[in-house]
Amino acid sequence: MPRKALYDLDEVLSNAVDVFIEHGYHGAVMDEIIARTDFNRRGFYLEFGSKQQFLYRVIEHYQSQRLEPVVAHLEHNHGLASVEQFFREYVQLIQGRGCLLINMVTELGYDDGEIRSLGRHYLDRLQIGFIGCLEKALQHGEINAGINLESTALQLTSYVQGFAVNAVLAGTTDELHLATKALLGAVQKS
Repeated sequence: MPRKALYDLDEVLSNAVDVFIEHGYHGAVMDEIIARTDFNRRGFYLEFGSKQQFLYRVIEHYQSQRLEPVVAHLEHNHGLASVEQFFREYVQLIQGRGCLLINMVTELGYDDGEIRSLGRHYLDRLQIGFIGCLEKALQHGEINAGINLESTALQLTSYVQGFAVNAVLAGTTDELHLATKALLGAVQKS
């Protein structure tokens, strides 16, 4: 009869998010992963198989537990209010640390097709969400009628990526909030 696991998988994955954000994939050594997740090495390999497979599970957890609530604002589609709320919460999530998914795309995306696919799907989802919110904002007269919605959505998506990287450098300053205000001010109706 199989024994019941003596660990909380969600807690293990949450703790591992911090390790990978702090050190990246290549810098995260197994001894620290084991120590900070309260896993034992044998159990780790039985549960996940490899460090790479573990990373995929950690990213999946990060997306569902941390990114999903933020991206959901775009999918609620309340025009510019949704875009503003997305950026407020995204900046709060990444400030001083960066975004695990974007960090891994930056570090591994060129060589790892799974990471590249996860990143592409996420960015496509953001862009579609931004387009929907911009369309709603246009209907409500919140933004200038002459803007190209698709290119503006692509620009917003690109800013998300840049914010994720800049968040590490900006630390806890207000740079990202100021940048968001300037970015959205450019599309708002005067």
